[in-house]
Amino acid sequence: MFNRRLFLLSSTSAAVAPAALAQTWPTKPIRIIVPFPAGQATDILARLMADQLTKSLGQQVIAENRPGAGGQIGADVAAKATPDGYTLLMVTISTHGISPALYPKLPYDPQKDFAPIANIGLTPQVLMTSLKSGIGSVADLVAKAKAGADLNYGSSGNGSASHLAVEMLKSAAGIKLMHVPFKGNAEAQLALQSGDIQLLSDAIPGAVGPVRAGKVKAIGIADERRSPFLPDLPTVAEQGIYGVVAVGWIGLSAPARTPEPILDKISAEVMRILKDPAVLEKMKSLSFVPAKESRQEFEAYIAIENTKWRKIVQDAGVKIE
Repeated sequence: MFNRRLFLLSSTSAAVAPAALAQTWPTKPIRIIVPFPAGQATDILARLMADQLTKSLGQQVIAENRPGAGGQIGADVAAKATPDGYTLLMVTISTHGISPALYPKLPYDPQKDFAPIANIGLTPQVLMTSLKSGIGSVADLVAKAKAGADLNYGSSGNGSASHLAVEMLKSAAGIKLMHVPFKGNAEAQLALQSGDIQLLSDAIPGAVGPVRAGKVKAIGIADERRSPFLPDLPTVAEQGIYGVVAVGWIGLSAPARTPEPILDKISAEVMRILKDPAVLEKMKSLSFVPAKESRQEFEAYIAIENTKWRKIVQDAGVKIE
């Protein structure tokens, strides 16, 4: 009888402990690890979230940059952190979508080592052509490629989202294009504007400026719907080529085994923050659409992205040396 009573008491205490922890949490500063350099979109969104969470949680929330290896260093630091709610991580299509497909020896498991909190912002890829190419639509591109034209496309690097977005297009349209990788989006964009390459895919934030300035021609958006930042630009699917959906995303996660009540509390705060007009205006200035995905929705989304990018990388035969 005594043992049974002791067991029931200990079980009840174990169940109550996480809830009680969430009521008192946080009692000290919280860090959001940003696995990319300062000044990039992930960093800016992290600092935006940190400022807002500081106000609502009553403890200082700090964005801490831990860049390197395409986001792997920062993600690994977060994966190995104590799961107590005081270390969070900005996760992206790179760290939790594409990298797992490219690197078999990734130091972390994007699904097992993390607890998703919320998806924050979305930014699809835009297909752009050089003004010298004479390619004004997806149909033009496909027709020229199938006619045997010697066409190439640039990217921000081998295995990047800009690379894989065009690989999706090649597969869906049944065309051949030569890949020319560059060291970043800026270098690739200059090559497109000069006519050294005919095609480039880039995320909305990097595409909007050159497109609106008339320096390049946008021919399609790789999403299921049009972008509010380029509302007159049709999707690739609207032009008869289906399955080309390459949308970048940035969200917030915690180390696996972080107490559920704490995860719920942070998720609720992020959902509230993403309704704030000032926050929405800031995201608009960055050309990001708010995702507003809850914990469960974000977890399912990451799993889908993992499966999707693994297939794309495998089908395209992309390998990182």
